Amino acid sequence: MARHGLLIDYEYCTGCHTCEVACKQEHNYPVGKWGIKVNEIVLETFDKITIDYIPFPTDLCNLCVQRTKEGIPPACVKHCQAGCMMYGPVKELVKTMEKKPKTVLFAPR
Repeated sequence: MARHGLLIDYEYCTGCHTCEVACKQEHNYPVGKWGIKVNEIVLETFDKITIDYIPFPTDLCNLCVQRTKEGIPPACVKHCQAGCMMYGPVKELVKTMEKKPKTVLFAPR
């Protein structure tokens, strides 16, 4: 069976936190625990400011194994308002990643 993962294109992440909410609701995590957490990265130079939002899966993320067994995407992917998350075989996600400048790949064992 192919190894699966989560590809996040943070060039388009708007920082809406919908992935966090969807994950918390899916897994009933208490306050202070997340399966995915959106980090805000601020880079300020003398002439401009850049803000990137990077959804970061935590050690609690299991890629919604119950959902994916049923052919349903992980909760974070389904509810991502920017459509910047993809779930699938790592080999296929890497091909997509090669075309995108700002991506991260999460593929737990």
